[in-house]
Amino acid sequence: MRILGELIDNNRRWAQNMVTLDAGYFARLADHQKPEFLWIGCSDSRVPANQIVGLDPGEVFVHRNIANVVVHSDFNCLSVLEFATEVLKVKHVIVCGHYGCSGVRAAGENHHLGLIDNWLRHIRDVRHTHNAILSRIADESARADRLCELNVIEQVRNVCHTTVVQEAWGRGQELSVHGWIYSVRDGLIKDLDVTTTNQAEIDEAYRVVTGNDS
Repeated sequence: MRILGELIDNNRRWAQNMVTLDAGYFARLADHQKPEFLWIGCSDSRVPANQIVGLDPGEVFVHRNIANVVVHSDFNCLSVLEFATEVLKVKHVIVCGHYGCSGVRAAGENHHLGLIDNWLRHIRDVRHTHNAILSRIADESARADRLCELNVIEQVRNVCHTTVVQEAWGRGQELSVHGWIYSVRDGLIKDLDVTTTNQAEIDEAYRVVTGNDS
């Protein structure tokens, strides 16, 4: 239990330091949150959303799961997405994966891992969809990195295909969905250039008719 006590001591020092730097810091945080960003990322402990983009608590609304997956049966993720868009009125949804993702790497293999196999099935679907691309990459590490990128791209599409995001666009809300990938090797983010800003930019088969559509 000693290490938990150390964490609490660390917290007290951090809180005191924040007050020393800015006396009104916690008062502002307690009053409200007005983030412009929803971050959908991996649960990996090496990828802390706020820190790697240089933002403070209160500036990024965060949802994390293994391998930054967005599926339409995950009501936890969808509830976060709805709250972020309808209540907080975020302007940007960022799906951020990372190279060296254990979940993606596991999905690239066919070993039985237990309960998590059911979750990784979504990434294995991505692998299957893009098998022609992946099979041309001889180097195993490079192939795994490319699957990490392709997984982000597919999850961006999944976000855009949700009724939550399409309803936001239907009512004229300013909302952009982005796909990024982070390298734990050098701390840098790469924009995968799949930003989507309106319903017309997604495949017609996935568009839904909202109350504001003509």
